[in-house]
Amino acid sequence: MASVSFKNVTKRYAGDVVAVKNLNIEVADKEFLVLVGPSGCGKSTSLRMLAGLEEITEGEIWIGDRVVNNIAPKDRDIAMVFQSYALYPHMSVYDNMAFGLRLRKTPKQVIDQRVRETAKSLGIEQLLDRKPRQLSGGQRQRVAVGRAIVREPAVFLMDEPLSNLDAKLRVEARAFISKLHQRLGTTFIYVTHDQVEAMTMGTRIAVMNAGELQQIDTPQNLYQHPQNVFVAGFMGSPSMNFFDARLIEVDGKLWVDAGNFRVPTPPERNDLYRPHVGKAVTLGIRPEDIHDPQYQPANIVPAPVEANVDVVEQMGNEKIVYLEDQGKTFLSRMDPRTSATVGQRMQVVVDIHNMHLFDAQTEKALQ
Repeated sequence: MASVSFKNVTKRYAGDVVAVKNLNIEVADKEFLVLVGPSGCGKSTSLRMLAGLEEITEGEIWIGDRVVNNIAPKDRDIAMVFQSYALYPHMSVYDNMAFGLRLRKTPKQVIDQRVRETAKSLGIEQLLDRKPRQLSGGQRQRVAVGRAIVREPAVFLMDEPLSNLDAKLRVEARAFISKLHQRLGTTFIYVTHDQVEAMTMGTRIAVMNAGELQQIDTPQNLYQHPQNVFVAGFMGSPSMNFFDARLIEVDGKLWVDAGNFRVPTPPERNDLYRPHVGKAVTLGIRPEDIHDPQYQPANIVPAPVEANVDVVEQMGNEKIVYLEDQGKTFLSRMDPRTSATVGQRMQVVVDIHNMHLFDAQTEKALQ
């Protein structure tokens, strides 16, 4: 078992293209850390530097108590699962899983024991004689994971291993990998662009954008206390609604004036917000914090807003309602009993206790 540290790590390609900039992350032993962000944000490059598949331009990467910058991939005590699974098509499942151990000159008896025990634990023991082309996507994914497990590495690295699965299999595979982490008690570092995967699997999540770490925290803290507009918009589905606004004070009360509507700030945050009165801010409201007044939760502090109903999507357990006012569209996740209909002018309520305010220029949270 091992901890992992990125210390001021930068990856620069020819032409001054910076893929990763001054990355600092501490991953505790046995932790499940998820690197998440849009395509091109540097998350896979960070993982590949840790694996030794990319050279580090600046900084140090530690696995346990040693710097691994100049250590060959095979000697880093890591195992990696790729998006493509990277199975050898001419080898059986058994041989794919055993291949890495054979390269290490592991005794045959030990190889056989590890492969069969791992295959049984993954529910693929009946597939050991098959070739990859005879397997479904979900089965191939388990073989790729099994090949990593038999090596008994200190650190598991996973680079979007579920991207090729259909929606149902993705849900099953998420649960499978989470249970696997609990059972093995090994350090997992997992890369994905899917924030749902990140929220459901990670002990902590590191959000990256344009090669820089934006925020690292537990899933719940990232969701409830995003440090900037990017994190707020990236974490959550549907994503947070944003409004250009100004913080104003009227008769001692603070308001967020978005032009076509105005909502009060939570009184307990007035001391925090008062230094920003008169400044341009970005108001963030999550879709689940905009309600039909008929079905609003009992414990919220509501502020009324009027808008036109543009689109209604029936999801069964909820309705996604697209609202529009003065050219601005925003989304709400409403109670399925709502009578909202397309073309209707309706009043909705915003839970002001869950509002988020960001500086319009720096895009950082007011906190």
